[in-house]
Amino acid sequence: MSGCASLRAPGYSLPPLPAPTPGPYLLGPGDALTIRIYDQPQLSGSYQVDDSGCISMPLLGAVQAGGRSTAALEAAISDGLRQNGLILHPAVSAEISTYRPFYILGEVNTPGQYPYRPGMTALTAISIAGGFTYRGCQAYVGITRERGSQPVQYRASTSALVQPGDVITVFELRF
Repeated sequence: MSGCASLRAPGYSLPPLPAPTPGPYLLGPGDALTIRIYDQPQLSGSYQVDDSGCISMPLLGAVQAGGRSTAALEAAISDGLRQNGLILHPAVSAEISTYRPFYILGEVNTPGQYPYRPGMTALTAISIAGGFTYRGCQAYVGITRERGSQPVQYRASTSALVQPGDVITVFELRF
């Protein structure tokens, strides 16, 4: 953390980004899904998770998707179809067609919103945004991530994994 590591450097006093927790990806607002229900083309299609974390399905109405894995969403849709007497033995498949975007700001050449790609690091995100400006701190970044319902900002290395919905801040070097 050479040029940015002094205690007065922006973002250095932030808590370190916690290690990623293993487990399935949890859906959130902005994710686009393709849902297929075997032998039911009128129920199958593309759905977007709205701001409340729900998808709106014909005959079922609002189905909670936010905070669930695709497997849990498949089970919830199956249960809803079965409980409402619509299909006796539904076979449901849900897959993510588009992840919600990540955002990058600060000392990058083209700050803004970009599509997320699985396995992406902060350095990859910075590259997508046109790279560091000449004043950008290259030793670490700030990552703002939702924890529960609250955003929390962390300090992270450029090799840290980014998640959909993250806001990445590239700090300005102070000479």
